[in-house]
Amino acid sequence: MATDSGTRIDPSADEVSNYDYQNDTVARSGLVDDLRARIDGEVRFDEYSRQLYATDASLYEVLPIGVVYPRSTDDVAAVMSYCAQREIPVLPRGGGTSLAGQTVNEAVVLDFSRYMNDLVEARPDDRRARAQPGIKLGDLNGELADHGLKFAPDPAWGDKSVLGGAIGNNSTGAHSLQYGKTDAYIEECEVVLADGTVTTFGEVTREELRDRADPDGDLEARIYAEIERILAEEGKEITSHYPDLKRNVSGYNLDWVLGDAQDGTVNVASLLAGSEGTLAIVTEAEVSLEPIPETKSMALLAYEGLIEAMEDVSDILEHDPAAVEVLDDVLIDLARDTAEFEDVVGMLPEGTRTVLIVEFYADDAESGRRKVADLLADRTNGVDSIAAPTDGRTVVDAPVRAFDAMEAHDEAKREKFWKMRKSGLPILLSRTTDEKHGSFIEDTAIPPENLPEYVADFQEILEEHDTFASFYAHAGPGVLHIRPLINTKTVEGVETMESIADAVTDLVVKYGGSVSGEHGDGRARTQWNEKLYGADLWETFQELKSTFDPDWLLNPGQVVGVDAGEVESGTKPERARTVDMTENLRFDPAYEFDAGFDPALEWDNDNGMQGMVELCHGCGGCRGPQETTGGVMCPTYRASEEEMTTTRGRANMLRQAMSGDLPDDPTDEEFMHEVLDLCIGCKGCAKDCPSEVDMAKLKAEVTHAYHQEHGSSFRDKVFANVDSLAGLGSAFAPLSNLATKVPGARTVLEKTVGIATDRTLPSFQRTTLQDWFDERGSQVPADEAERQALLFPDTYTNYSHPEVGKAAVRVLEAAGVHVELADRTDSGRPAHSKGFLDQSRATARDNVDALVPAVEEGWDVVLVEPSDAVMFQSDYLDLLSGEDVETLAANAYGVCEYLDTFRLDKGADWDTPGETLTYHGHCHQKATKKDHHAVGVLRRAGYDVDPLDSGCCGMAGSFGYEAEHFSMSKAIGSILFDQIGESRGDTVVAPGASCRTQLDDWDESDGEPPHPVEKLDAALA
Repeated sequence: MATDSGTRIDPSADEVSNYDYQNDTVARSGLVDDLRARIDGEVRFDEYSRQLYATDASLYEVLPIGVVYPRSTDDVAAVMSYCAQREIPVLPRGGGTSLAGQTVNEAVVLDFSRYMNDLVEARPDDRRARAQPGIKLGDLNGELADHGLKFAPDPAWGDKSVLGGAIGNNSTGAHSLQYGKTDAYIEECEVVLADGTVTTFGEVTREELRDRADPDGDLEARIYAEIERILAEEGKEITSHYPDLKRNVSGYNLDWVLGDAQDGTVNVASLLAGSEGTLAIVTEAEVSLEPIPETKSMALLAYEGLIEAMEDVSDILEHDPAAVEVLDDVLIDLARDTAEFEDVVGMLPEGTRTVLIVEFYADDAESGRRKVADLLADRTNGVDSIAAPTDGRTVVDAPVRAFDAMEAHDEAKREKFWKMRKSGLPILLSRTTDEKHGSFIEDTAIPPENLPEYVADFQEILEEHDTFASFYAHAGPGVLHIRPLINTKTVEGVETMESIADAVTDLVVKYGGSVSGEHGDGRARTQWNEKLYGADLWETFQELKSTFDPDWLLNPGQVVGVDAGEVESGTKPERARTVDMTENLRFDPAYEFDAGFDPALEWDNDNGMQGMVELCHGCGGCRGPQETTGGVMCPTYRASEEEMTTTRGRANMLRQAMSGDLPDDPTDEEFMHEVLDLCIGCKGCAKDCPSEVDMAKLKAEVTHAYHQEHGSSFRDKVFANVDSLAGLGSAFAPLSNLATKVPGARTVLEKTVGIATDRTLPSFQRTTLQDWFDERGSQVPADEAERQALLFPDTYTNYSHPEVGKAAVRVLEAAGVHVELADRTDSGRPAHSKGFLDQSRATARDNVDALVPAVEEGWDVVLVEPSDAVMFQSDYLDLLSGEDVETLAANAYGVCEYLDTFRLDKGADWDTPGETLTYHGHCHQKATKKDHHAVGVLRRAGYDVDPLDSGCCGMAGSFGYEAEHFSMSKAIGSILFDQIGESRGDTVVAPGASCRTQLDDWDESDGEPPHPVEKLDAALA
């Protein structure tokens, strides 16, 4: 297959679209006009855009002045020059994934991720690349992979975070033992200074530095002069107060610059690493690259407790690993009770309370196995290894502490080890109580040899504050992620947070560490830098900041600030005051929540619907592209690249509307159109979001409330009652199919009802699936059957595509199943997806009452259409409670799920053609982790299957039919079309009726693709 969807166009540009990702309330319109006149980029100061950028992945929320999307360095310079003249603060931002609050401020936000996101140049022979700050690290490395090279720092969120953020944060990742931090890879930066000057910082000799320095010169000359002064006068202070660590990103990067200077050169650009946008704005960066390792090998060491594991870290480091990661008993226990991770944790040796995961890079597989063997020979008591240990291996004179071990060399098993390590974040972030695992001291860095004492003392601090935390992440470089459970909605909780941070900072100083080894200072930790470095270096930081940014306009108050006395005396502006970690909290003691309506659905999580509305922590997982992140979430963002269309954007806006930050009610018409209407209900966020924010369910609640308050449109009622409409269409077929083919009929339909002219409408069959089965009957006697199945003839299958239902009957019977058809056709999905919850509840109740008696007699309920299957399995539990609905949900299956679960396909005889199938699974099945069943059955039947890691097709039931949403539907579909074009398959198969409609409307379509069960039917002997 080959195709190219072409350059994607913003779906809102379509003249019938009723959204533009903004609202009509604009702040400081004069400022907006001035900026728009000066730049080619976009300027948004509307209320919605400002609220979208008020949060990041931290505990904090600060409303910005406005948002600018620059297209060029000239744009950035123009904005900075204008703002400098008027003393308006400016904040550069990328993916907004910071955990310490450094990407929120009362400033004009420059979002580089929208337009300034290109790889400018790759020079593989020099191992260099030049790129704009908004390029995602995953995209950058994707471009470099063909050259066997990569940008080495590997933050966990690299497919969503950007190069500018990596520089601003001095980012690194799990493999910092091997690669260090971003500062080691910055060769040169084009920057805009605080007065709007554009210049380039890179490596200079000390002599060149002195030549360029002039304390009375222009801004750039004064910067060189201050750097030279620091090197000449502050070297001893820096050496004595900066911790000796692989990972320290607290304060300014003076130790790195001082180290450079020992060799006679200074890379001024490296001073920007970790500066969090407070010194200059990076508009382009040249970075050095590293070869992609040939192969990897891993060992997992099991311990009886956390302290024993910490005692082993420094000894393991003697073996020169690329990574050493820890997972403690808190997370192991939580993972064991979580469906997604229980199988991974289940493979651990019995009695494991803490694990260390050790990874080695190697030139070849045998070398990797030997490295693991040497480690196990040294750090365990006789645990057998796959390879024999080497004769000259490292032997550490220290007690053996691990009681067992495992090893992984093939990719699948290594992925299981990493999956276990990465289980920590989603488990911790899925809590919907008022108490949250807060990120405020979550990445302290400690010399590895001091970790045992540090952890023990840290645990005492937690006990003194009557809370707990898990300990996980980067044990090798001494960076543990520790998130205490706190409730910042109470005064006591805020006081506890600050008290813990104060006590932990004292510990950090005691053990020669840093308050941040990875995530930066921001609002959470800036106030502790004076305690960490001392008053003299704190003053040096202030002087450096004042030199680079005399009016303290660049992200003021972060990394360094001034005390209240300097502000009150007029020496410094209020914005320069050091940010206080207890201020501007997203959830604080003054926070109030009022949804404005009573929930209509069942919410079994803590705090109910409110808990779900408040669940998003802002990590930006929904901003990942299909190419590097995969999964379903979030289709509308991938099509539009607008923050408003992310799960994070919608969740934050909904919370802000319900808490009063926005004056809008969530049921206001503009809010519905701009914020919620573009949620297509794919359910991807319920699985792919680390916190499992269920935006589809939240949208159903708000849409239901909207109907109750404002009524509903004729079109919504038509779609909600499509089962009745389809029944009429079938009864009057083929005449009903001709009605829409009358010249001008589709134009009238779009103008009056709002159904897109260019969308193919379903046709109706006079002979329904029920008619066919009534005449044919079941072919497998009940007393000879493997199982008994009630096949539910859903609306689409029964009235429009009965051939899919017929194929399902034949395949089930070939597998030895006695089949009967249920006498119902409406699952309630159409009404549910349009927010008519009373109607979908009534339908669910009718179906439960009708089907449960059969289930209790031993029948299974099988559905052809995935969205209807998930309606039975999942959504009914949101509409109803009790044993009956739980019984039906537990005994309902998609047709391929049914065949796979009970291995019924093994009873069929197959004569499969030599054909490769490209499989696109339905998003609802992916969200409920059931999309793999069809692939398994098709492969066992003899097909070669290429399963796509695809998102939603963009049809989403009625969404793709709606005129104002047609362009968005097609834009989402184009991503799928590109994936199909790259697939090796001969034929596309898709179980979803909507998906098949979208694929049929594709310009390069060969007709509507088959359902997987139709290919199984075709393969029957």
